[in-house]
Amino acid sequence: MDSRTNDNFSTALADAILHTTEDGILITDNSGLVLRHNTRFSELWRLSGELTDETTLDDIQDQLLDQLTNQQRFLDNLSLYQNQPKLKAFDSLYLKDGRVYEQFSQPMCSDGEVVARIWSFRDLTLTERVQKELYRETSFRIAILNTLPDLIWLKDTQGVYLACNDRFEDFFGAKEIEIVGKSDYNFVEKALADFFRQHDRLAMEKGGPSTNEEWITFANDGHKELLETTKTPLYDHRKKLIGILGIGHNITERRAAEERLRESEERLSLAMRGANDGLWDWNLLNNEIYYSPRWKEMLGYQDDELPNHLDTWKRLVHSADKDRVLNEIASFIAGDTEALEIEMRMHHKTGRDVHVLSRAIRLYQEADGKPVRLVGTHVDITERKRAESHDEKNAEILEMIAIGKPAVEIYDAIALMYESRHPGMRCSLLELHKGRLLHGGAPSLPKAYCEAVHGLEFGPDIGSCGTSTYTGHRVIVKDIATDPKWVTIRDAALPHGMRCCWSEPIKSSAGKVLGAFGMYYDHIATPDKEESNDLKAAARLASIVMERDQNQKRIHQLAYTDELTGLASRPHFFQSLDEMIKTSKRHQRRFSLLYIDLDNFKNVNDSLGHDVGDELLKVIAQRLKSFGRDVDFVARLSGDEFCILLDDVFDDYTSANLAKRCLERIAQPLQLSSRWHTPACSIGIAHYPDDGTDASMLLKAADTSLYAAKEHGKNRFAFYNQELTRKAEYRFQFEQYLREAIDNEQLTLVYQPQIHLTTGQIIGVEALSRWHHPEMGQIPPTEFIQVAEQIGMIKPLTKTILCNACRQAVSWQKQGLPLMRMSVNISPSHFLDEHLVTLIDQVLVETNMDPTLLELEVTETAVQTDQKNTAIFGHLKESGIQIAIDDFGTGYSSIASLKHLKVDSLKIDKYFINDMLLDKKTQYLVNTMIEMGHNLGHTIVAEGIETRAQLELLKQLSCDTAQGYLFSRPVTAEQIPKLVLNGIPT
Repeated sequence: MDSRTNDNFSTALADAILHTTEDGILITDNSGLVLRHNTRFSELWRLSGELTDETTLDDIQDQLLDQLTNQQRFLDNLSLYQNQPKLKAFDSLYLKDGRVYEQFSQPMCSDGEVVARIWSFRDLTLTERVQKELYRETSFRIAILNTLPDLIWLKDTQGVYLACNDRFEDFFGAKEIEIVGKSDYNFVEKALADFFRQHDRLAMEKGGPSTNEEWITFANDGHKELLETTKTPLYDHRKKLIGILGIGHNITERRAAEERLRESEERLSLAMRGANDGLWDWNLLNNEIYYSPRWKEMLGYQDDELPNHLDTWKRLVHSADKDRVLNEIASFIAGDTEALEIEMRMHHKTGRDVHVLSRAIRLYQEADGKPVRLVGTHVDITERKRAESHDEKNAEILEMIAIGKPAVEIYDAIALMYESRHPGMRCSLLELHKGRLLHGGAPSLPKAYCEAVHGLEFGPDIGSCGTSTYTGHRVIVKDIATDPKWVTIRDAALPHGMRCCWSEPIKSSAGKVLGAFGMYYDHIATPDKEESNDLKAAARLASIVMERDQNQKRIHQLAYTDELTGLASRPHFFQSLDEMIKTSKRHQRRFSLLYIDLDNFKNVNDSLGHDVGDELLKVIAQRLKSFGRDVDFVARLSGDEFCILLDDVFDDYTSANLAKRCLERIAQPLQLSSRWHTPACSIGIAHYPDDGTDASMLLKAADTSLYAAKEHGKNRFAFYNQELTRKAEYRFQFEQYLREAIDNEQLTLVYQPQIHLTTGQIIGVEALSRWHHPEMGQIPPTEFIQVAEQIGMIKPLTKTILCNACRQAVSWQKQGLPLMRMSVNISPSHFLDEHLVTLIDQVLVETNMDPTLLELEVTETAVQTDQKNTAIFGHLKESGIQIAIDDFGTGYSSIASLKHLKVDSLKIDKYFINDMLLDKKTQYLVNTMIEMGHNLGHTIVAEGIETRAQLELLKQLSCDTAQGYLFSRPVTAEQIPKLVLNGIPT
């Protein structure tokens, strides 16, 4: 490139720079003539006209000066440049409208001589503002940093200080300017500097704030402070680590306060612990709550086992108390109540409940007067509540004693009181009666154990209680399994978990042993002090009850027992009579009163003396007592008068039968004063409510009937209703005749044929008993069979009928008649008798009867599937004997029974046969019974067939066999062969 081309390029480059720069450029010669300028210059100074080649600096000077705040400074600089042409200078120009320009001026030289001056103006208005704001903000921050009580410093990654505040200057004893650029090693000992540097590295390695505590000594005055130092790594915009910001907070006073608080809390804790109190503090603003270690300890927890949450309290409060507790706390917070004092149950870690008393105060916020905290205590009042409960139960027991509650109820209450006081304990009270231990109260002991011990003779090897009653001293058995005092009854105790037993003798006020109080646990143990005291107290309390009960029994015995005979006394009789009247009225029952008076007793007293008379009365009392459970109450009213109460009497025969037995038993001869005597009595009978509805009416009615008996010859009984007396006499006469008829075999048999409906042949007969008495005439079987059952003659009657029927069957066979089944009715009560099978076997042997031709008819009440009945059925069937259910459909047999018991025939009762032509439902029932019987494999027999229409319907229903007047009435044995040979039309 030639020189000319080079000049052109330089000029073009200068023009390009001149017109693209953001600075305003002005070039003047030494005289002030404007040589060159750019547009930016005119824009910055907002010149009114364009600059030409003839424009000088003086021409635009006024416009420039008018905009400046310090015009003289600008003029002074112009003079300076004229006097010193080679001077280079910077200056800042401040314009009246707030603009700030940076001015730079330098000369242009050629061959060492100044030929022109270049002026450069840059708009620094925005930069100036930023710098001012930055300065202001920086100053503000520095002021803040210097007023903060914390030590603040900034280091680079090498540990060199970049900045710090005034508080930090005190630490090093140097100004910031002296600290910046140096490290810790320039100001503190190496060990401490190493410590600082180590924690710097920890913060940088962690990448986040790192906190530690450190004691430091201030160089300016030598005092020490405990600092909580937080060091935070700093990063630039490229996330490059550039240094560490450190802040040291003085916690010396806080730590001292914490220490004072800890000591205070320890003192408070000791005080609380001494007072059995736990502390809680509830911040109502953020719902945070604090529970002291003692608060948790009283519930069985370590401090770290329960979170300090409100839910912890809610969870541990007993469910039955929770709503009440929360409501009371809410009312207290709302200001509805002045004080908070709540008793509640809380769950212990072991599962038991702890009774707690909670008290609290409100702490208020001064601004609005609202409560912001509740601070309170918890006191374990379990022992107090336990003592209160024990005192209440003890008072209840004393009240039970005062109002005369039954001893057995009080015994149970005492046992339960001490069981509730000692969880896991079981208690018992044993009474000593005639050398035997009787259970008075043991509500929690196993029934089997109580039954095993009840009635045992006391002694040194009958457990703790037996031994204590025997020795009269306390007995402590630690282990039932090994103690020799339990050798006799330990097998009754150990299976029920009873492992230890302590017993205290129960003594009367006079020192007599009345019984024993026992305490049991399911583990090996000896009593502690409280249990030992309670054992003694329980026995003492039980002694009050036991001694009172025994005294009352003695008083009762004197008042309610006849001293001579031992029977109930007259007052006792009237009390029992009133009670029986009330009970019978409530349950609508009848009862009988038998008024007994000895006949001719006055003659015994007059002839043999009163002592002999008393002996006779004692014997009569014993004979009346011998009835046992057959009577409900026996009393001696006075002299030779006695009364019997017989409850729940269904018929008059019951009381008449008892009266008859009394007459017989009392009339048994006895020896009095070396002479034989046959006593006798008369009895009057009255019934409630027939003869009276109160005691007075009944006794009067019985007395009236008594004298009626005496008027008719004594040694007899009479009802208040004479018609009943007549009926009773008839009944007893009837019984006598029946006994004679059975014993003398005066009853006869008749036989009713049973017809096979398909063949028309007689396939069997039913043996029916008949009784014709020479005075009473023909007596229906329904009447004498029932009486025979009542007087115990059904068995000999059954034997007679069986023997005669079997003999007759064998006799017919010998006569050449076809084999026929012999049916005999058996009473339900006799069928269930265990000796029936033996009787039947004996009859079959004696008569040489084929058992397969014998059929026993029983009513449905005998069809039961108990073990005994099943065995009877089984034996009979094994012998080949057939069994028929008589009067089927009228009883209460079950289909299941028919399934399991091997019955051969079902006999449909005459009641259904009579109605089946008149009532469709009855016909359906008969059809069902026939079908069901066939399905179960039974033969169906219809009884009481009297009409041809009945017969035809039964044939249509596929009935197997029938009997009734249509075919033949019951006939004698002699008539049967003729009927068999001639046949019976069907």
